[in-house]
Amino acid sequence: MLDAEIHSESVHRQRQGKYLGDFVYGANDGIVTTFAVVAGAAGATLSSGVIIILGLANLIGDGISMGMSNYLSLRSKRDFERQQRSIEEMEVEKFPEKEREETREILRKWGIPEAHVEGALAGVVADKKRWVDLMMRDELDIIESHVDHPAKHGVATSLAFFVAGALPLIPYVFHISGSRFLVSIIATAVSLFFVGAARTLVTKMPWFVSGLEMLIVGGVASGAAYLVGAAVKAFFGIGLQGVL
Repeated sequence: MLDAEIHSESVHRQRQGKYLGDFVYGANDGIVTTFAVVAGAAGATLSSGVIIILGLANLIGDGISMGMSNYLSLRSKRDFERQQRSIEEMEVEKFPEKEREETREILRKWGIPEAHVEGALAGVVADKKRWVDLMMRDELDIIESHVDHPAKHGVATSLAFFVAGALPLIPYVFHISGSRFLVSIIATAVSLFFVGAARTLVTKMPWFVSGLEMLIVGGVASGAAYLVGAAVKAFFGIGLQGVL
């Protein structure tokens, strides 16, 4: 009964957090980079039309780039791990005595008394997969990620980027009356906080602290972009007056 509960909890956590990292990674970058474009353009007093063009270009270009980068990174990591496992399996098959001696050294480093090393060794080598698992972890320092579908993670990253990154552009795209930049600031701040708070689903950090942390990081980046836009306009005279 206990084993079933442990297995159920393990599966639950694995499914719960499977794509959360991609969501947070993509959504956070989508919000921050798109709003940074909006803030920089607002600092330079560019027109709403220019802001929409720059924002959408960033949204599409960076969103695809981030998804592809995540896909390639995960695929490369998975392929490397599989290659190393294949080599380790070959060494276990062809050089068992050498691998046994390496395993003895690992067991000794664990603090297993010398009198019990051979018994522990026999238990490890009796199961080839378990033996290779041990060598991967303790000899090669490789913690396998077991990512089966890197493409799905890449798509999740891009989708999160597109959806979250579109929020700062909403007041400009839909011609909301009043201060569009102020509405964009509010939408961005709320989004950053909720994306940060969502990390607690797997990190177990206090949701308020996690949300505030991401809000501060995004705010610093966006503030810097606004100052750059204002500085460029002030020093170089670049900018178009527009309704913000």
